[in-house]
Order: sequence, then C-alpha cells, then structure tokens
Amino acid sequence: KKGDLQEHLTRLEEAKKRDHRVLGKQLDLYSTDPRVGSGLILWHPNGAIIRMEIENFERELILKHGYQLVFTPHIMSEHIMSERLFEISGHLENFKESMFGSIEVEGSMYRPKPMNCPGHIAIYQSQQRSYRDLPIRMAEFGTVYRYERSGVLHGMLRVRGFTQDDAHVFCTWEQVGDEIGRLLDLVDEMLAAFGYPYSIELATKPAEKALGTDSEWREAEKLLADTLSARGVDFKIDEGGGAFYGPKLDFKLIDAIGREWQGPTVQLDFNLPERFEMVYVGEDNDRHRPVMLHRVLVGSMERFVGGLIEHYAGAFPVWLAPEQVRILPISEQWTESAQELVDDLSAAGVRASLVHRDTLNSRIRDAELHKVPYMGVVGEREAEAGTVAIRRRGAGKKQEIIEREAFIAAITREVQDRSLGDTELES
Repeated sequence: KKGDLQEHLTRLEEAKKRDHRVLGKQLDLYSTDPRVGSGLILWHPNGAIIRMEIENFERELILKHGYQLVFTPHIMSEHIMSERLFEISGHLENFKESMFGSIEVEGSMYRPKPMNCPGHIAIYQSQQRSYRDLPIRMAEFGTVYRYERSGVLHGMLRVRGFTQDDAHVFCTWEQVGDEIGRLLDLVDEMLAAFGYPYSIELATKPAEKALGTDSEWREAEKLLADTLSARGVDFKIDEGGGAFYGPKLDFKLIDAIGREWQGPTVQLDFNLPERFEMVYVGEDNDRHRPVMLHRVLVGSMERFVGGLIEHYAGAFPVWLAPEQVRILPISEQWTESAQELVDDLSAAGVRASLVHRDTLNSRIRDAELHKVPYMGVVGEREAEAGTVAIRRRGAGKKQEIIEREAFIAAITREVQDRSLGDTELES
C-alpha cells in the first residue's frame, strides 16, 4: 500500500541518519585501519568511555547476581586449548570455517580462541567440585576472534575481533529451572537500563551439525519452554536455530525505530559437560555430570555499542555520554569562573569540559553537533550570583538559570540513577 511504502521509506531515511559508521566518526567514537587489520575495532577515548560505563554497570549487576569474574588468555597452547581441545568441544567439527588457523611455536600449537567456553571449563576442572559448590557462575569480558569474509564486515556490527560478556553457569539438572529464571530476571534488569523492549525466541535443534541425541534435545527444549510458560512469558519458536551443542533463548532488542537487533542469549548445554567428562561429587558421594548454561547479556560489545549509537542516534543518556557537560563562558573575562564550575563538576565525578575559543554561537553549535547533554553558559550575572545558565540537548534556545550546587547535585543524581530521561532541575 502507498502508506506502507511511505512508512518504509521514512524508516530507511531515519536509519540512514542513525548510521553508526557516520555518527562514530562525527562523535569520534571508533575507527578501523587496514594497517591494524580489517574487522578490528580501534576504540577512541570517547568510545572507550561508553564501553567502560557499560562494563562497569554490568560488572556491578552480575556480582550482585552471584557471579564470579574470571579471565582467560586470548590465545592458548596445546596444554590448555589445543586442536585436541577444540576437537573435544566440537568447535573444529562444527565451527572450523569461522576459526582462525593455528600456529606452531616451539612445538606447541596456538590458536586465537573463538569462544570462551573451553577456558571456563578448564577453570571448573582445576579442582574437585561438590554438589554443595553448585551452582557456579563464571563471567568474563573475553575477547574472541572469528573469521568473517571481508565482504560481510560492517562497521562495529560485523567484525573479526570482539569482546563478549560471556558467562557460564555450572549446575545440577534440578537447578536448571531456577537458573533460567534468574537469567531472565538478569536480562530484564540489564536491558531496562538502556530502554530496550525485546521479544524472545526459543531456538531448537539445527538440522545439521548438532551434538547429542534427539531425546536430549527434546528434554532440553521442553525445559526452556516450560520455564518461560511458568513465568507467563510470551515466546516464538525458531525452528533449527539452536547452537550445535544445545537449544537457546534468543532475545531480540527492538530499537527506537522498530528494528530488531540480536541481544542476549541463554543456551542450555548438556553436550560439553559430557564431552569434557566434567563431574561433581553428589550427596550420594558418587560422580555426576553438571549441566552448563552459556549466556551473554550484550553479546559482542562492539555490536552492542554500534546498535546503541543507532538506537540513541548518537544522543546518549547522560550516564553513557562521553562528555556530559560543556561549560561555555560568554567571554574571556568569565573563564576563571567557568573553570571553577568545571573543577567542581569533575570533583563530583561528572565529565565536564571548558570551551572558550570562537564565538558563543559557534561553540553552542559545536556542542549540539557532538550531542553533549548539557551546556552551561557563564556570563557576568552567573559569575556574580554563583549560578549557571543551562541549555539541555535538543531544547533549542531555552535556558534555565540554576544555582551551581543544585545543578551538580541534579546531574550527579542523573548519572547515579542511570536515568534515560531528563532530570528535574531546581532553580
């Protein structure tokens, strides 16, 4: 229909304005360089701040949810992650086309890791585990490397090296339902901080390259479906979309213009514990197999930030904004007063800067171009009264005169609350 066509064209135009590659350059967030390698992201200081804030928030969140942080190497030798280990895990059989080749060093084979799972399994197996220890929840911001053809590389969204917020839960079969429920709560809390609504798909056994028996897959798929149904959560079935080692829940993020993005995943895995002969000592003093849950919240940090750039059209909420406040003295003689305000903001943990070159109008336009959430104008009246004239991003020429201490308190509260909207300023 004509109306549908117009809506489609409008969405295409809006998507073009939100292109993370254009905004990434405009806001100085990231770049790529063929000398470094195609598909490898160079995080600039502004982009690094966004990534740091996301990681800090998630780290705080998962520690509250009972996770323990671990770190594993980027490349691993035959003693930990050899060809043999990737054979055991099934990656060589089912994932080889996406893995970089191995190199021999002093008789040992090294390969950049495509996944963090084998390293976490090695940590689990470093000591004997009891049923009293379970569940064990390990989390890592682990960088992995996967081969992608140059023709499909796309900014931050399709790359060859990326950092996953990877976690693995090792538990008993009886604990799986509760752990899936905890993960659903964790996903909901995480995505709410970014303003993302989402849908859920249950991805079932792939037609090819699937480990395990049909009965194991049916049991695992039923457990995931029953857990969602018991919580009253709507979901769709993605036939054949599961990982090669087990079924999964895929969370599809819905951005500001209605597009879907790959988000968190929760994968139920009964195969790797069997292939690696993982055990725990049960209450009966016998040896039992744990169940393994794989989960990511943002998935690839590169892809998530690329999607956020487009979701917010580069206008990040204050807690994520690389530059939160820009202070603009009307003329040179008010620079000292303006600098005092910048110092007070910085002391309160606010990312603030002072810009005093060029005309005031050109400095305001530059702040708007860089999508700074707040501009604070300081002139004679503000310097004498201890106030600041605040201009909000997107509010045009409207200004609010506010006492400096009140503004610092308000923006500090907005950052601490990780607010997605404007804070009420008290004049």
